[in-house]
Amino acid sequence: MRPFSVLLALSAIVAMSGCDRRLVEGEIDLGEADAQAEQQWIDLMPESAELDGWRVLGGSADFRIEPGPGGREIVGTARDPERNTFLASQQTWGDFVLELEFRVDGELNSGVQLRSAVRSPEGGGAGDQVVYGYQAEIDPSPRGWTAGIYDEARRGWLYPVTLNPDARTLYRPGEWNRMRIVALGDEIRTWLNGEAVAHLIDDASGEGFVALQVHAAPSELHGTEVRWRNLRLGLDPRPAPDDAVPYVVNTRVNDLAEAEARRGWTRLFDGESAAGWRGAHAEEFPEAGWQVAGGELSVLATTGGEAAGGGDIVTEDEYGAFELQLEFRLSQGANSGIKYFVTEDYASTGSAIGVEYQLLDDERHPDATQGRDGNRTLASLYDLIPADKQPRFVRPPGEWNHARLVVRPDRSVEHWLNHQKVLEYTLGSAEFLQLVQRSKYRDWEGFGLWTSGHLLLQDHGDAVSFRSIKVRELGALAPAATADATTEDSP
Repeated sequence: MRPFSVLLALSAIVAMSGCDRRLVEGEIDLGEADAQAEQQWIDLMPESAELDGWRVLGGSADFRIEPGPGGREIVGTARDPERNTFLASQQTWGDFVLELEFRVDGELNSGVQLRSAVRSPEGGGAGDQVVYGYQAEIDPSPRGWTAGIYDEARRGWLYPVTLNPDARTLYRPGEWNRMRIVALGDEIRTWLNGEAVAHLIDDASGEGFVALQVHAAPSELHGTEVRWRNLRLGLDPRPAPDDAVPYVVNTRVNDLAEAEARRGWTRLFDGESAAGWRGAHAEEFPEAGWQVAGGELSVLATTGGEAAGGGDIVTEDEYGAFELQLEFRLSQGANSGIKYFVTEDYASTGSAIGVEYQLLDDERHPDATQGRDGNRTLASLYDLIPADKQPRFVRPPGEWNHARLVVRPDRSVEHWLNHQKVLEYTLGSAEFLQLVQRSKYRDWEGFGLWTSGHLLLQDHGDAVSFRSIKVRELGALAPAATADATTEDSP
């Protein structure tokens, strides 16, 4: 076997112009070009049928090398109905930039592993090997998640392309597509056909092999192929200018990354204190019923009733249009909630009044079967709109889930669970107010017509923990159109 050959970046530059062809043709932005300047590249393409420098792991898909009009091509053919198969590099790397082109038959799923490793179940043989680690997805289906980041055989989706909707149309079916991956420190960023797709900050794996995946496939896809060419790796992944990705996923606990701060995010919990929070209808943080320990803000179990222990807590500040994200961990059978636009003007008993992102153990808590059409289940707009969620994207009690709330200046609202949008509505719209009239909120005057309010974490008597709580303000919230109409029609 020969070592991977080292090529200068200048080998990809057009000699007559002194410029990268892709820059001339508009396929690469100036920031990417600057980051590649004087880069030294390792050519990862094998030259022989033995696929020198690589090994096959996992399933039984075939890999071979073929000549092609654009250079040598690695060809993977789907054969295995149950197991993913990987062509993995013998070498491992930590920080790098990886570039390649790929073409897929039909809707055969594939991907590119990075910083990956392999494990064998106890007592298992070579065929039981499991590859795990980060994967830049190749998804030719209508879902359009190519260049999203998946954690193979570990945590699942880390950066689905639902977080960057414009990138879902970048994949070119039946054509050669170009992918670029930069792994630098805890940051992994991807590009597809010259456009930024994903930006992940995660510290689970700092080094590992690169691998090409042929996904397990049903029999009707057996014989279909995925091809890769111009696979090269650079060892100087210097930071590029900030990308246009609208949302950065940061899994580091209670951490605010520079990329998040540039996008306007601030922390609502520092992991060490309850600064910025107080009790609802109170001036101070509760002396009992809540605790800050181990980087978690937790409400403790009491009787299971609303505000029966330490009571709800609210932010000291009020918010108009905003985006909120946090992680929550339910105990078995737990009930809680994230309320927003909370006003303390209502003379309520129990929990303070506002619209609510429901937190619930749907499998064990009776509230899941009450209300209307499931509108009291996890991530629902409590007692108003049910969340449309797939069970595979929900983690059970005892594990951390990610909640996200988006309230835009035009009063449009979204609930997200584990980076999947599960509902949307317009706060204060005629449709919203009709739902209010059929709910437990119908007697609260002006419900849903607010332009600002507090954020609230609910004490429902069950143990629930929160961490990585962050918010960014999106401006003033427009008055509800129905409120204007009511004013105009009044005598």
